[in-house]
Amino acid sequence: MTRIVLCDDHALIRRGIRDTLTEQPDLDVVGEAGDYGELRALLRQQPCDVLVLDINLPGRSGLDVLHALKEEGSPIKVLIVSMYPEDQYALRALRAGAYGYVNKGGDAAQIVAAVRTVAQGRKYVTPEMAQMLVENLTAPVSEAAHEKLSDRELQTLVLIASGKRLADIAEALTLSPKTVSVYRARVLEKLGLTNNSEMTVYAIRNGLV
Repeated sequence: MTRIVLCDDHALIRRGIRDTLTEQPDLDVVGEAGDYGELRALLRQQPCDVLVLDINLPGRSGLDVLHALKEEGSPIKVLIVSMYPEDQYALRALRAGAYGYVNKGGDAAQIVAAVRTVAQGRKYVTPEMAQMLVENLTAPVSEAAHEKLSDRELQTLVLIASGKRLADIAEALTLSPKTVSVYRARVLEKLGLTNNSEMTVYAIRNGLV
C-alpha cells in the first residue's frame, strides 16, 4: 500500500485528488495540508511514501518544500500537481528534486499513473515534458529571462505580481524586509524592469501568475 500526503491550499482540489486516489486499492491518502507550515508539521508525525504537492502555496512555495526535503535526505518521493503549464515550472521542479510533474488540467488516470510511477522511485514525465527535456539537452534554446532567476527570486516576483507587499512577503518567507528588497532588486535587474507594475505585467504575460 502506497501512503500519500496531499498538499494544496485549495480544499476542493485536495478533495478531488483524494477521491481519485482513494478509489484505487493500492493507494492510501494518510494526510492533507494546506500550506508549508502545516505540511512540515504533518510530515514529522505521519510517514508517507509519496507527497502530492502544489507549487503555488501561500507564503513558502512547493519549491521550498522540495529544497527542504532534499537537504534532509528525505526518502519521500514528490509529485508536483500544478495549475502552471509545464514549460514554466516543470524543469525547475525536477531540478529541485521532484520525481514528476502533472498539470491539474490532466485527467484522473494520469495522476494515478504518476503516483504509482514515482512510488516505484521512477521519474514520471508527460510526452510534452519529455520533448522539453530533449530540446533542453540537444539544442541551444533561447532562455526566457525569468529562467535565470533563482527559486527565491522567482518566488519574490510571483508574490509581488500577486499583489503582496514586501512586508507581507518577508513574513510569509520568514525573511527580513531588507532581504526581500534585495531579491526584488535582483529581479528588476535581471529582467530589465523598473517597478512593481512592470513586474506584474511581465509575470502575467509569461504565465507565472
